[in-house]
Amino acid sequence: MATNKKPGNWKKRTLGVRAGTMRSGFQETSEALFMTSGYAYEEAEEAEARFKGEIGGYQYSRFGNPTISMFEDRMAALEGAAVGRATATGMAAVTSVFLAGLKTGDHVVAAKAMFGSCLHVVEQILPRFGITTTLVDGTDVSAWEKAVRPQTRMLFLETPSNPTLAIVDLGAVARIADKHGALMVVDNAFATPALQRPIEFGAHIVVHSTTKYIDGQGRALGGMILCGQKFLDDHLQVFLRNTGPSISPFNAWLHLKSLETLDLRMKAHCENAVRVSDFLAGQKKVTRVLYPFRADHPQHNLARAQMEGGGGVVAFEVEGGKKSAFKLANALGLIDISNNLGDAKSLITHPETTTHQKLTPEARAALGVTSGLLRLSVGLEDADDLCEDLEQALKVA
Repeated sequence: MATNKKPGNWKKRTLGVRAGTMRSGFQETSEALFMTSGYAYEEAEEAEARFKGEIGGYQYSRFGNPTISMFEDRMAALEGAAVGRATATGMAAVTSVFLAGLKTGDHVVAAKAMFGSCLHVVEQILPRFGITTTLVDGTDVSAWEKAVRPQTRMLFLETPSNPTLAIVDLGAVARIADKHGALMVVDNAFATPALQRPIEFGAHIVVHSTTKYIDGQGRALGGMILCGQKFLDDHLQVFLRNTGPSISPFNAWLHLKSLETLDLRMKAHCENAVRVSDFLAGQKKVTRVLYPFRADHPQHNLARAQMEGGGGVVAFEVEGGKKSAFKLANALGLIDISNNLGDAKSLITHPETTTHQKLTPEARAALGVTSGLLRLSVGLEDADDLCEDLEQALKVA
């Protein structure tokens, strides 16, 4: 296969369309989908040499696949990482980083404001392997420093966080990680590399649920790990090869093609989210609106310093708690009720009873996940239509 021209000083939009492209002998302009589990060899000696690592080439799609390689290379180019490895889901990416890079006796510091499943892995699964964890307020830089121990090997965070959109100072936490010889791992699913590149601020590893904005149309599951060559060689590659959290070539192809429009889509999501957040802030029944680029967001200045846009998610709270939140959601005619996000279609979620349902009431309260909180993934519909739908639903709530 022929490799496309290597990126020079290409901008993000160009990288999203061109980076990592490989063409077969047919010289197709649209990236090829290689739906194959295995690969043939011209002779037995070639198979032996590939398995010994003496020559390049594909062996088995659990180890590597041309379509998946293109997706990995394009994501790495967009994030500014040395290498990328795709996984079946976002949670497979997060869990693989932890289990590949940690061992019994190690310690992890993590921001408590995170997706419910990530919190389960940190609090419930890692301790089974003798890996201890400490949760901190991610917005408090001093809390990170205080929580670090001699055994600390990773600092984990997501920014903006799910669902309250808390912002963590990437540069400050990266400096703490470097000071103590730990790896900083950032979940960048909400912002995507179109809006934020954590590696530029010192992050060592970036993970994604590519199911969300990378796919962008709610079609297929996927995950991605972006890291340095050393972490891949010393820890990740052997783990992925032998445990098999592999992405389907078809899903990788869908996400690869979606990267062509990522920059355009994220700008449109941001424009709509600004309109919707401003509208909600003017409604009497709405007691709180959280959006990173609004001046009333607690980390507004920090968000603008490390993000190019506020993202496509708006969190807001309605008076009357769960009863009013449910009435509002049920009254919506255009916006769908769903626990997913990052779709072209606008989706609303009640985190207390879905994504963060397994947390204790105390843990939810500490994160600001109240009974009246709703998470709105603002899609690509006309913003006026979205505001009209919310307005009529608020009257019912």
